[in-house]
Amino acid sequence: MKRRTFIQGLAALGVVGALPLPLSRALAADIANPVSVDNLPKLKGDLTLYLGRGEGGLYENVLQAIQKKNPDFNLAIRRGPTAALANTIVAEAKAGVRRADLFWAVDSGAIGLVTDAGLAKPLPSDLSAQLQPQFRYDQWAPVTGRIRTLPYNTSRLTKDQIPTSIMDIADSDLSIGWAPAYASFQSFVTAMRILEGDDKTAKWLKKVKKRAKTYAGELGVVMAVERGEVDIGFANHYYTLRLKSGKPDAKLDLAFTEQDAGCLVNASGILTLNDDPLATNFMRYLLSEEVQGYLAREAYEIPLVNGITQPAGLPSLSDISPPKVDLTQLADLRPTINLMRNNGVL
Repeated sequence: MKRRTFIQGLAALGVVGALPLPLSRALAADIANPVSVDNLPKLKGDLTLYLGRGEGGLYENVLQAIQKKNPDFNLAIRRGPTAALANTIVAEAKAGVRRADLFWAVDSGAIGLVTDAGLAKPLPSDLSAQLQPQFRYDQWAPVTGRIRTLPYNTSRLTKDQIPTSIMDIADSDLSIGWAPAYASFQSFVTAMRILEGDDKTAKWLKKVKKRAKTYAGELGVVMAVERGEVDIGFANHYYTLRLKSGKPDAKLDLAFTEQDAGCLVNASGILTLNDDPLATNFMRYLLSEEVQGYLAREAYEIPLVNGITQPAGLPSLSDISPPKVDLTQLADLRPTINLMRNNGVL
């Protein structure tokens, strides 16, 4: 049977048929292949999801489709900035209250805040086994990935003129666009602190600040690079791919550093705060073939489940050299914020 797209499949189909095999046996039979929603258990009952801001409404599309496919499933959603929701979950737990059953964060640092507080429940091994090995964690499931990149203006530079070390960027003569107030940039600086230390990171920030132009967000950075306002920028990969999808002749391409924070692969992720199998089964939908494929095509995010096609225009993860960083180490942003403020960046 021809595979339907996620939106077609979830919006048009009514009820999932009975499982041909128990889920654990079905997954174990061919774990290298993604699992279709057609082979997932129906969702019945009530859950509350705390949802970080999600890619221009695309995460909302996913949730609506899951609910439409499961008419006996009632999902209450609390929306807000990812970091704020993580802090709320921790504060509620300290007060003896649990209002959220699930937390879907757009940044792994927020996931780390919750896991460090001991609030996340362990994942079933068959669920985490669907993920690529470098993205398997005991207490949360990465959903999609994003690479830190150097978008550059192709009429001003060639790729070989761009250093492959993020630290060397500070000593180059390139003009730079950045968005230091943006959460993804702050996670990148946190990774730099982990890998290089505070002193080197502070010196890097001071040098870059002298030649950088500040923008409100990383889409603004990428647009400025394409206009030729600056030579290069710091941004997640998908902003460049989205701009080029609407403007194929854009004077824009991506460069990558090697084995440093400039090529960090961060991730959105989900965790459960209770032991209800309904919550775990909901997580399975986010790792399904249809959801992973939809977010790769529409959001240009990187699918982290085995067997899903990468976004067009992006090298595979095996062809780049990201640093080895436990993503949950990005949780504590306070030292990063203080460092950036003390050096006049914020």
